[in-house]
Amino acid sequence: MNGNGIERVGRIQLRVHDFDKSVDYYTNVVGLDITARDENRVYLKAWDEWDHHSVILERSDSAGIDHIAFKVTSNDELSKLERKVEQFGCTVSRVSNRSRVGEGEAIRFILPTGHSFEFYNDIEYVGVPMGRVNPHPWPDGLRGIAPHRLDHALLSGDDIKSTVRLFTESLGFVQTEKVVTIDGENTIASWLTTTMSGHDIAFIKGPDAKLHHVGFYLENWNDILKASDILSRNECEIEVTPTRHGITRGQTIYFYDPSGNRNEVFTGGYAVYSDFPTITWTEDKLGQGIFYHARQLNEAFGTVFS
Repeated sequence: MNGNGIERVGRIQLRVHDFDKSVDYYTNVVGLDITARDENRVYLKAWDEWDHHSVILERSDSAGIDHIAFKVTSNDELSKLERKVEQFGCTVSRVSNRSRVGEGEAIRFILPTGHSFEFYNDIEYVGVPMGRVNPHPWPDGLRGIAPHRLDHALLSGDDIKSTVRLFTESLGFVQTEKVVTIDGENTIASWLTTTMSGHDIAFIKGPDAKLHHVGFYLENWNDILKASDILSRNECEIEVTPTRHGITRGQTIYFYDPSGNRNEVFTGGYAVYSDFPTITWTEDKLGQGIFYHARQLNEAFGTVFS
């Protein structure tokens, strides 16, 4: 969308402490496919994703996020982005080729919110089960919720201002929406995109280097309702039953994986162009912005991070 060389959110690596139960959950309840595994990591993709993986589960003693990464259009763009990030003031390191299964070289740096963030271009291409010639709209044998793709993540940290400046001024993201204090002086949440989606990544004021949730994309509202049925059938912890966001206009449900990482399945929203104006919400309307029907936040939604 922006000509900044950044294609989309590409992958997220999550820490999980109940490893076997978490692998079963992400494959049979969420419905992702395993593409590789080793002693401490499992690599997964959704059925409508073309690259080798979008989710990595890492065996750990705690829950949370190891890093999130965006795919870029070429290795030349990777070098350009490396310089931009360094000019902003972040220290950049190189992740060597094949440090993880199926991946080439990447650059890694720490956001002002404390999160590890990566850009990469090289990753193995595995395609989708329907193929590229006269394909059916979906494959046989889908399991569980079966989202189309990894969609976004919401992360928490203290320095929202610098983080938004990095993404908008240095990396060319569009800030689609923000939440400000009543006096308008401070931003307490921001939604950012490099595609035509309402958000590819978002940040909310909170503890540094934490995950609020990882979101997966479904096709329509009926799929959201079915996801709720599947979660209940499997006795998973559902935090918020199907509803609508005011912010992004999406339809949603929130729930937890066995380690306590919050998940979301999401659909709807609006298209974003490079001249999209930032929509502003004031803090007193945050409840309505997040949960448009209930118009208030539950206690855990604003306090539970992993």
